[in-house]
Parts: sequence; C-alpha cells; structure tokens
Amino acid sequence: MTGGDAATPPGQRILVVDDEPDIVALIVYHLAKAGYRVSTAAMGGDALDAAHREQPALIVLDLMLPDISASEATQRVGVLMLTARVEEPDRVRGLALGADDYLTKPFSPQELVLRVGAILRRMASGPVMPADVLAIGPIHIDRSEHRVLVEGAAVDLTPTEYKLLLMLAERRGRVQARGHLLQTVWEAAPDIQTRTVDMHVQRLRAKLGDAGTLIETVRGFGYRLRAEIARSS
Repeated sequence: MTGGDAATPPGQRILVVDDEPDIVALIVYHLAKAGYRVSTAAMGGDALDAAHREQPALIVLDLMLPDISASEATQRVGVLMLTARVEEPDRVRGLALGADDYLTKPFSPQELVLRVGAILRRMASGPVMPADVLAIGPIHIDRSEHRVLVEGAAVDLTPTEYKLLLMLAERRGRVQARGHLLQTVWEAAPDIQTRTVDMHVQRLRAKLGDAGTLIETVRGFGYRLRAEIARSS
C-alpha cells in the first residue's frame, strides 16, 4: 500500500485504489491540482481500512482488483470505477456492483476530474425544503434527510440511486427519457450509452422490492413512476 495526502488546500477527500503506481501518480497529480485531498491504496484490504479511517467523499477504484468490490465501498461514498476491460458486460458489472460511473483505461485525466466533480455534485445536491416527505404508494422519500422508506422500512440507496428515484417521483406519471435522465441525474452528455440508466433502474427496483413495480419501462423511450401499484384481479 502507498498512502498519503496531496499537498493542496483543504478539499474533499478522494481515495484512489489501484495497483499500477504510474496510474496512481497520474490520478493523484490531477485530483490534487483540482483542489482535492488525495489518499491512495494498492490492495482491497488496505483500501477498506483507509476508507474506514479517512472517510473519503469518493473512491476511484480499479474494477479488476481482486480484494475489494464496489458493494463494500458504495454504502456511504461515491465510486468512480476504472477498468482496462472495454466490453459492455464488464462495464455493466461495475454499475451493477454499485459504481456511480466508470472510465475505461487509457483515460483522459481531465475527464476523470470532471466525472469526480459530477459525482460529488450529485451527492451534495438535493431539495432544500426541510422535513419535506414525498409519498408515492408505499414509498416515502424524506427530501430533507435524503432517506427512503418502503412500508416503513429504510432502504439503503447509493446517492445516484436516490437522485434517480427522486427525479422519477417528483415527475411521477410523466415519462422520463433515458437521455434526459443521463443529463439530469448523471450530468452526462446525451450521447453517452443509456445502459447506465437501465442498470441503475434495475438495481433500484430490486432494492424497492414489491414497490419496484411502480417504476414502469416505456419501451424505446425511458421510464415512468406510477402513482399506485397495479393490483392483480
């Protein structure tokens, strides 16, 4: 493991997890230049220790590291995955494990910094109305506390999943195009592959349980949140 902070003015903490020293050095340089405080780890176990100790706002994580999975890292922080694998199933796997976004190697350092900033803005953004609870069927969204309850039980969502659900809930009954969701939830250009949206919706439905049936697929266009759960006759 290599560990340490970039000598920069105080900023949000970023943990970089990769076993390639040259890549780590490149990422640290550009993130530090952008004003972030950066720590590094080479192996999964050390990365988990560093995450618990330093409580980073975001982890830049190599998908191919064997000792750590995104599911262990994404409960309270953002995750940007880096991978040398360019095939769609590998990218989908990363998103399914809980990553907020991904880049394939080789990558543009400037794009990495921009994507880190976009994830952190998504995590920080939210409605300002205090104690504002939005209820749709069994789903209750507390917008002041960024909490989601289904039938009174808390549902553990990543920041991106929460923002996606909130977007659909606030516009319930109206179809939201995949491209529009990419622009508003992921702050991404509309020409980025929409598979990102599909995988997050799939994970969101699974976490909501029976209430996940409220999220309706409008084939060839996007998704809509119904106001009520359809009941069988």
